[in-house]
Amino acid sequence: MNARDKAIVKDLERFRCLTRDDVAELHFSNVKNPVTQANMVLKRLRRDDVITCATDRRKYIYFPVPGIKKDSAKIGHFLAIVDFYKQITKVEVPRVFDVEPKTGGKGRPEPDVFTIWKGAPWFVEIQRSQFSDKVMLEKMNRYEQYYLSGEWEQEPWQPAAKKLFPYVWIIGAGAGKYKTEGRPFRVFQVSVEDMIQRVGR
Repeated sequence: MNARDKAIVKDLERFRCLTRDDVAELHFSNVKNPVTQANMVLKRLRRDDVITCATDRRKYIYFPVPGIKKDSAKIGHFLAIVDFYKQITKVEVPRVFDVEPKTGGKGRPEPDVFTIWKGAPWFVEIQRSQFSDKVMLEKMNRYEQYYLSGEWEQEPWQPAAKKLFPYVWIIGAGAGKYKTEGRPFRVFQVSVEDMIQRVGR
């Protein structure tokens, strides 16, 4: 495999799955016919059993080997994370972008993404459906318990001079409707477009 093949497989492992158009945008945007080139490479990687593909949708979805099940209920969720990544990358490529990072054991937050973007750390919650107030309250309580634990100060990405607790960013369905006031950390409930306007290009 060449360097681009390896980069595609690495992204499939990171994001869990990608559409052909995702692969074209992320890895072939600098060529004359990104979709044609993506198709050729994906076909070869499938033939070599490096990746696999779900062909039962209008748009094929590609997976690493081994990977999640082709009928996983979380495919739409992971593709929404890819869309988020593509949006913020148009402004600045994140220094770190971890999908479903582990922040500790039971009772700790389970963000969809941890990223360092525009010079700041972020925990991102990407909602495809609106959560109940109870579920969001439990999520915010887990973030607060993590904040109070101080464990986040030991993360390897932390700057030496001043420890930073990540901003919590809720986007998608329900964003803006949740009660998140009174927390010891900042919570944003805005679209990617609005956030880009806030942080500036």
